[in-house]
Amino acid sequence: MKPAMAKLLYSLAILLFSSVALGFIPNCNIPEQGSTLQVIHVNSPCSPFRSKTQLSWEDSVLQMQSEDKERLIYLSSLVAGRSIVPVASGRQVTQNPTYILRAKIGTPPQILLMAMDTSSDAAWVPCSGCVGCPTTAFYTAKSTSFKNLSCGAAQCKQVPNPSCEGTTCGFNLTYGSSSIAASLVQDTIRLATDIFPGYTFGCIRKATGNSIPAQGLLGLGRGPLSLLSQTQYLYKSTFSYCLPSYKSPNFSGSLRLGPNSQPIRIKYTQLLKNPRRSSLYYVNLVGIKVGRGLVKIPPAAFSHDPITGSGTVIDSGTVFTHLVEPAYIAVRDAFRRLMGKAIVSSLGGFDTCYTVPITVPTITFMFSGINMTLPQDNFLIRSVVGTTSCLAMAAAPTNVNSVLNVIANFQQQNHRILIDVPNSKLGVARETCT
Repeated sequence: MKPAMAKLLYSLAILLFSSVALGFIPNCNIPEQGSTLQVIHVNSPCSPFRSKTQLSWEDSVLQMQSEDKERLIYLSSLVAGRSIVPVASGRQVTQNPTYILRAKIGTPPQILLMAMDTSSDAAWVPCSGCVGCPTTAFYTAKSTSFKNLSCGAAQCKQVPNPSCEGTTCGFNLTYGSSSIAASLVQDTIRLATDIFPGYTFGCIRKATGNSIPAQGLLGLGRGPLSLLSQTQYLYKSTFSYCLPSYKSPNFSGSLRLGPNSQPIRIKYTQLLKNPRRSSLYYVNLVGIKVGRGLVKIPPAAFSHDPITGSGTVIDSGTVFTHLVEPAYIAVRDAFRRLMGKAIVSSLGGFDTCYTVPITVPTITFMFSGINMTLPQDNFLIRSVVGTTSCLAMAAAPTNVNSVLNVIANFQQQNHRILIDVPNSKLGVARETCT
């Protein structure tokens, strides 16, 4: 890095996610009502997982990019019917959940801040006695409604790599760079004001690696043990979420469960199925506009192929959108052309950064039936003082079996994303989420 650039980045010295630096005092005790849950960014002042060390803008961006590498490897490993150990990146990375929500498990209830993950199925939490867990989230002995599931339980056939530990069903899975060994258990879970006795989830007994969300994960995928499947009688496999901007002082959005609480005025695209990655929410991406111009992208870059698992998915856990290389290069080059002769620089995995005002007003993802037009806040990552801006997208990694276009949460911010599984459709609408 050139000394001038290093000096500039050092002088920024402002947390990208720090609401305190903006002079706001957040309200961390907003009551939850009905079937609507508050969603909190992991770096919010309301989050116990926020970094204790003040990072420069450059370091914050590089850390998020590193976490995305682990996430993309995880998405590539989601092949139905078998578990694939992912290839870890070269550097030691801690994969933190990007957005978390409040759940209550057990009797009496224990409050857990669980990662919200639309690409996972079964929920799991670190339990008391766990070896290698970053923290203990759930104390099983304190819950009078807790019970282990037997090896003969029907749910034991619905987890990856099931095993029998005495009479208790166990299973193993990988998440990012971590390996997890868990027991299959049941207990009461409370989401907002809704109560679900006998909810099935994984109780982590042993873990290696450092990719595990500190207080567990709540899966919103399409599998048999996901929240949607276990609460189908109430929520009808329908939910929506709105993720707040990183600039918002409280970093709180919402997860709405069930068809009755959803917006009426919203446009839909068809959800696609891919048996190789059956839990993911595939959509038909047909084109991308940079400004008003349609980018020339080979149709094969967007092809939905059940054999290879390729296509485009909407994911809440990846931070920055990744496009397969031919699509990304075409979008990046179109972006650079609109910037004229402005000097382009790079930052980590971002190869299109500028220190002058950006003249590209919008980027539009064109899905079958709807367009999702992004303002600059959804495709530019800026220093707080606005001196440096980078195109917040990247090419899909070539060192793993990744053929996915991933529309990530940075691009979803301040949009209501509605998923209606029974009618196989996904809705998108602009909404201020804070």
